[in-house]
Amino acid sequence: MASIFRPSISLDLRPKVTCTNLSTKERLEFHNKSLRKEKLDIRLRGVKANQAQGTSVVTEEKELNNKTDYGVVGVHHVGLLCENLERSLEFYQNILGLEINEARPHDKLPYRGAWLWVGSEMIHLMELPNPDPLTGRPEHGGRDRHACIAIRDVSVLKEILDKAGIAYTMSKSGRPAIFTRDPDTNALEFTQV
Repeated sequence: MASIFRPSISLDLRPKVTCTNLSTKERLEFHNKSLRKEKLDIRLRGVKANQAQGTSVVTEEKELNNKTDYGVVGVHHVGLLCENLERSLEFYQNILGLEINEARPHDKLPYRGAWLWVGSEMIHLMELPNPDPLTGRPEHGGRDRHACIAIRDVSVLKEILDKAGIAYTMSKSGRPAIFTRDPDTNALEFTQV
């Protein structure tokens, strides 16, 4: 069975620049330009120049009967529920070092929340009642619903978590990845790329 998340054409979605030292405005510009460029690349793949007549002919390069190609270009954000926004921000900002995206509509939503930069994507923390059980979750976050964040050095994060006294497990496959949970038991994976 084909996945609806697999585009019919191959796109390299890895950021070409590091976004950690950019301002909120610069991150938004990078994010928007990345999306526009990828959309443009998708459209231009099907354009062939007709040299004889000097016109362009648009051709479809989609798989036969592929009705699920709606232009996936990446993950924009992951929404995570939290019981106490300040406690969650303490973890995400002060332990993990993520920065708030001030350009997002915190005050326009009917609940408290915060948008945090993860490279050019975001985590949206939402202070809402959690319908999921907080106890009885698998010890290893890789066996639970989780968001995965690409990082450069798992050993540095391991030291940070050890210093903060935060429990974690290493990848069961032996690859350089670490799993932990935030204060609301949301599972997070950090994989070294």
